[in-house]
Amino acid sequence: MPDSQPQPSPSSSGSSPNSSSGSSSDSSSGQSEGTALLLCGARLTDGRTVDVRLCRGRIEAVGTAGSLTGGGSGGPGAHAARVDLGGYLLLPAPAEPHAHGDTALSADADGPVSYDTEDVQRRATEAALLQLGYGTTALRSHVHVGDVQGLGALAAVLRAGRSLRGLVDMTTVAMPRLLTGVAGADGLAMLRDAVKMGASVVGGRPDLDPDPTGYVEAVLEIASEQGCPVDLHVDGSDPARLSRLAAMAGGLRPGVTLGPCGGLGRLPAEAAARAADQLAAAGISVVCLPQGGCGGVDDRGTAPVRLLRAAGVRVAAGSGALRDVSNPVGRGDPLEAAYLLASRHGLRAEDAYDTVSAAARSVLGLPEVRVEAGFPAELLAVRGDRLAGALSLAYSRIVVHRGRVVARTSAVREYCNSAAAVALDLPRQGRGEPS
Repeated sequence: MPDSQPQPSPSSSGSSPNSSSGSSSDSSSGQSEGTALLLCGARLTDGRTVDVRLCRGRIEAVGTAGSLTGGGSGGPGAHAARVDLGGYLLLPAPAEPHAHGDTALSADADGPVSYDTEDVQRRATEAALLQLGYGTTALRSHVHVGDVQGLGALAAVLRAGRSLRGLVDMTTVAMPRLLTGVAGADGLAMLRDAVKMGASVVGGRPDLDPDPTGYVEAVLEIASEQGCPVDLHVDGSDPARLSRLAAMAGGLRPGVTLGPCGGLGRLPAEAAARAADQLAAAGISVVCLPQGGCGGVDDRGTAPVRLLRAAGVRVAAGSGALRDVSNPVGRGDPLEAAYLLASRHGLRAEDAYDTVSAAARSVLGLPEVRVEAGFPAELLAVRGDRLAGALSLAYSRIVVHRGRVVARTSAVREYCNSAAAVALDLPRQGRGEPS
């Protein structure tokens, strides 16, 4: 799947009516949330070809192709921008449950990673836009607090999130290094300050603290005080420690997430199954990282997704590191994460995509998305007609957030005029294809 740099939305004067990524009569950058948008001729995973009308950030109507017109609740005779999605598969948009915006895109830096606030904000913004281009309309970024970073990196990522409002929804997880003993007193104060600043989730790496159980207790106490979720980096290779964590965290609302839990896959089958049952009973979600590790843990193994799902654990898939020192080739592409779960871990394409869409949104506390009237207009159109094919060759994409087209990625595939190519009638995806 080709990489790309984020590009500004085309203006109405510069958009091409024959764009291979779908044609629109209005510029996406000029469309307000109250303006109706009509997605024409999209294919759904059940095989239907439909028109979908969006207005005020929600799906207003879904009908057979050609049955819907503009207007809707936008007012009598209101003009609706039209996007031709012929040849595209329309899906609920992915969400990113495990990113690291403060260190993203730092692998090529000369010397130590810069935590200058302007550098962090630039990296976090660019990383979020790259993931938006892949289809991610909501993401959760883990950010280090304390030590050298203090609260500066968190402030920078929060500013990046505010600057991206209307394009992508970003939330942050505050990650202190130590929380117990004398050395942990500063971490506790920093974590409370981070929540006051705007971090909406508390987390960290309990395995690095001299007292992992005490670390978890401190995080859960602050989460209970503030009424916020918990998202912890845990390897999961110690079944006794995982059992204690499940017992401590069970029943906490609004919820507890662990990841990447790659160590669970190295446990004996009986111990792994017992741990999965304990996590399910405690209502704990697991975020796996099939594309590689992250700075939160050293192990690059992937959690036993099928075992966890069979036990009733909600399993989402995240990207982890996006081109930082822990994974210099991290892509941040949710469809690649789903592809890896299907190709390497034996999930059906539908179940694999669920880990980066419905399950990921649930982990983030976001409402469900279906391509049905009344649901949020958070959508991804991918060139193709079957989900398995889209996971394999998901090059051209159109991303809808809050009812607006916010990103487009277009791939051009051309072949030379050889006799073999002509005889096989190979599909072409080029600039001149009809809109």
